[in-house]
Amino acid sequence: MKAIETKQLRKSYGKTEIVKGISLTVEQGEIFGFLGRNGAGKSTFINMLTGIIHPTSGSFSLLGMEGGDNMAKKYIGVMPDYANLYGSLTAMAHLKYFSALSGKPAAKAVCMEVLQQVGLDEHYNKKTAKFSFGMKKKLGIAQAIIHDPELVFLDEPTSGLDAESVLHIQRLIRDLQKRGKTIFMTSHNLNEVEKLCTRIAILKEGRIVQSGSMDELRAAFRSTINVNIKHSPIPASQQESLHQWLEEAGSNLELNDGEITITVESEQKISEMIRAFQQCRVEIYRVHVKEPSLEDIFLEL
Repeated sequence: MKAIETKQLRKSYGKTEIVKGISLTVEQGEIFGFLGRNGAGKSTFINMLTGIIHPTSGSFSLLGMEGGDNMAKKYIGVMPDYANLYGSLTAMAHLKYFSALSGKPAAKAVCMEVLQQVGLDEHYNKKTAKFSFGMKKKLGIAQAIIHDPELVFLDEPTSGLDAESVLHIQRLIRDLQKRGKTIFMTSHNLNEVEKLCTRIAILKEGRIVQSGSMDELRAAFRSTINVNIKHSPIPASQQESLHQWLEEAGSNLELNDGEITITVESEQKISEMIRAFQQCRVEIYRVHVKEPSLEDIFLEL
């Protein structure tokens, strides 16, 4: 059973098509990253899956239940990209209210446990009107998980948070995955997505232009490989021939004392370089291969 499955999902407003036939699957237990620039259609896509708006065409299912099935809503949690909090309610009252709406009223002890998970236990009795932006973010996550859902949608879960809170929320997301939950998240923090997500889809102008694991994304976009090698001194008798070989092996060659940097077109060239150094009786201390980051791939797309 798939956690999420969409087939040619579309959404138009008048003659403007925002989401243009998205088909994807998310396996249970995944942390799935959904990326795109502002206006790419991310929030519109999530709003269709969570029942806020209706698709123009196409279909989807959540946890094996057809889209629009009210039963599915009992098993999903949603943290939208905007604060939907009632300023007159305390954090505790908020969680009790929203857990009741989900059909699974939470006891005070459960609410306190969730508030502790997001780092708000000391503010359980404070009205949300007095909350900072970051505190509202944390309460939004607590609200999304208070009824122990199987599938959690997180829209920019760490934006606006300080570094310590970001790490805290990232640990919470990993913990939810360890407990078997599926996380579908958007984030402009590409380093965060690269660290957390098992698979990633990149959206551009309403269409998915690339998807897969980080290894799959790198394989699709890595046309060259940047290599840095630290080594022992090269014998004088071997310097000219080794330097000539390196110039033919790759490009952007930089030679420093005990270190070279070079760009090659395949991993096979790396093993060939190591053999060439060994034949010249040069010891290899370290080989560092610079992989393209998610940011590199995102910007290239």
